[in-house]
Amino acid sequence: MNKNLKELIELSQIDKEIDGFNPQLEAIEKKLKKSQEKIDGVQSDIDTVKNSIDENTAKIKIYEEQIVTLSEQLKSITKKSKDVATEKEMKALSLEEDIAKEKIAFANEEIERLGKINEKKVASLEDLNKDLEALIESQKDSVDSASSMKSEIEDKKSNLFAQREEKINSFDQKILSFYEKIRNWAGNTAVVPVKKQACYGCYMKISDKSYSDVIKSEEIVTCPHCGRIIYIESESSES
Repeated sequence: MNKNLKELIELSQIDKEIDGFNPQLEAIEKKLKKSQEKIDGVQSDIDTVKNSIDENTAKIKIYEEQIVTLSEQLKSITKKSKDVATEKEMKALSLEEDIAKEKIAFANEEIERLGKINEKKVASLEDLNKDLEALIESQKDSVDSASSMKSEIEDKKSNLFAQREEKINSFDQKILSFYEKIRNWAGNTAVVPVKKQACYGCYMKISDKSYSDVIKSEEIVTCPHCGRIIYIESESSES
């Protein structure tokens, strides 16, 4: 096999290995993002419940203040009733008293209702806080695991980059430039094998002459259809 072609195949394999780590890194980041989204979701639920409790507490306070005001109003009505001179005044005071009592009863009912709602929300809040603590703890483990995996991947990538650097230093610059141009659009399929007389980059069948040139491996051959660098795998040559 042509020496330059052999080196291109080896370089292509190194590039594939380097790029092959990207999906792993993306998967790690995706897992961490999903974990954070769960935490954010629970935190959002906690904030919503807290706001609801605060709103209900504020309403309870307003009702309590109304009861105080209405109670003072009832005391005033009682005092006024002692000085009532006419039946009309008595009816007016009686009506005012009934309305005040109805408002007090309604306020007490609302205080009780809102209090029960808040009790349930407080219980829900406790459960949510437990869930949040569990998720945060789980995320810590995920972050530690992700950091370890990233470190391991970066070490492997560094070794591969060192191998790549060493290899391209001995490369013919014209051939390297030719390879990089193809790789710019073909990615990790810049150098592909030929199987069953078909380019395994575009999967188109190549002519007998091109196939013969590939088998000889005397020069670097490109696919006449897609322009990728093509070669015959050693196993195929032997067979």
